[in-house]
Amino acid sequence: MKKLFLFVLAVVTMMTVSAQNISKNGGLTMQQIGQLRGSYQSNPTNKAMRNAINANEINKLAVNYDNKTAFDPHMSNVVPSKAITNQESSGRCWMFTGMNVLRNKTIRKFDLPADFQFSQCYTFFYDQLEKANLFLQAILDNRAKSMEDETVQWLFKNPLGDGGQFTGVANLMTKYGVVPKDVMPETYNSNHTSKISELIKLKLREDGLILRDMCNNKGTTEQQLQAKKMEMLETVYRMLAYTFGEPPTEFTWTQRNSKGEVVSTEKYTPMSFYNKFVNQDFSQYYMIMNDPTRDYYKVYEIEYDRHVYDGQNWKYLNLPMDEIAKMAIASIKDSTMMYFSCDVAKFLDRDKGYMDVNNYDYGSLFGTTFNMDKKQRVSTYASGSSHAMTLCGVDLDANGNPTKWMVENSWGSNRGHNGFLIMTNEWFNEYMFRLVVEAKYIPAATLKLFDQKPIMLPAWDPLFSFEE
Repeated sequence: MKKLFLFVLAVVTMMTVSAQNISKNGGLTMQQIGQLRGSYQSNPTNKAMRNAINANEINKLAVNYDNKTAFDPHMSNVVPSKAITNQESSGRCWMFTGMNVLRNKTIRKFDLPADFQFSQCYTFFYDQLEKANLFLQAILDNRAKSMEDETVQWLFKNPLGDGGQFTGVANLMTKYGVVPKDVMPETYNSNHTSKISELIKLKLREDGLILRDMCNNKGTTEQQLQAKKMEMLETVYRMLAYTFGEPPTEFTWTQRNSKGEVVSTEKYTPMSFYNKFVNQDFSQYYMIMNDPTRDYYKVYEIEYDRHVYDGQNWKYLNLPMDEIAKMAIASIKDSTMMYFSCDVAKFLDRDKGYMDVNNYDYGSLFGTTFNMDKKQRVSTYASGSSHAMTLCGVDLDANGNPTKWMVENSWGSNRGHNGFLIMTNEWFNEYMFRLVVEAKYIPAATLKLFDQKPIMLPAWDPLFSFEE
């Protein structure tokens, strides 16, 4: 009996040990952890690498010294740029970029001083107010859907942000006009948007729940819902006015030429100033996109990809990179800057302002490979459009093919290459996503593709999950 008991005990012990070593649900067992530890400790080089990487920034150790002499800022074709702008600690790159495209035209047309800027603070005030209204009205529009619905969940996750698109510049300027920067200058909170954005988002989420509760009350009328929405927007307006200042409805401004000489002193409204100094036909600006996860030569529209509720979602024509490059070259050769967006942080040498896929060798540093192509990176959320800048230069070889590109950034003149970033053509192909091109630089056959009915994509699409 004693032998039988010992045998059973041994079997139970073996089963227990075996259970520790074999995971039925995919979890790591202690035996597998030991295997990983043994694999790591068996290579003496790993200790030296650990000591080095523990104490240093990864990018400094991954620098590819074989590529250190490759940087050359020369461009064969450049649109003359004006003073570099600075978005500070905010996500307003889309606004600075769009305004810089238009600012360049205005300065040249009216011979204004190089440091002239439109007020980003003025436009941003209305951007945030309009986005608050967009969220609240979208909550009402989706009142019949449950809180578990994907659209409702996306709305509550993204009630407001400081990122955006060129469509925002177009819709906001044509609706509210524009003012010079010295009429409504930047404030601490327009330059540092995170806290006020956090507070307004918190308030909007609360308001969204209140509106949904009102909608569930069968006695609530549409008029009552709209009145409540306006009451909520009054709070948002007050919060924005406290942090950014209240936008002017009229102002007196002295126009000076590039030599600083007075040209005129006149009274303007934001719209009359826009009509005189900007007055763009935004219907002639088209967004081109490179998304290798989807069919080319198709037009796509992103749901809720707008800044103004009564504005338009921006439409994108998806094209191969070589066709996009030809349009960009034509625009630069004609001294016309473009709105451009990309995945800016990838392989960026911040000190030089140089983007090259060979800047860093992460594979050799960690003894592995990183082999996903652009299509795979987009579909797995590994890459997307994260920053907008102003495309203003290209370097062409003897055959007219691009070897590198230049953008005017909005991080200040002391960042990058005197405020600019230089990228190789290979980097451009891998990490560029969107470009706004004027109609006159787009081939007629390509322009006609915009006539097709857009394919609507959800707001949470992988390529548009990154904030510009």
